[in-house]
Amino acid sequence: MAAAKCPTCKRDVLPRPQNPSFPFCSARCRAVDLGKWLGEEFRVADRTVDEDEDGLRGVPGDGTTEEPN
Repeated sequence: MAAAKCPTCKRDVLPRPQNPSFPFCSARCRAVDLGKWLGEEFRVADRTVDEDEDGLRGVPGDGTTEEPN
């Protein structure tokens, strides 16, 4: 099995029992990653209406449905 790589700097990462910052190689790389999330450089994609798991359409006026002109 290949060694895990740090998602920030791409260096090899020690296994979880030996590394409290896993999956990062260090606390510094972990903080850099957090800063990118907080600075909105990273984001999770929003679901489309077709992907809603409950199958319900949004409430008119909340921006999730098309409103008639």
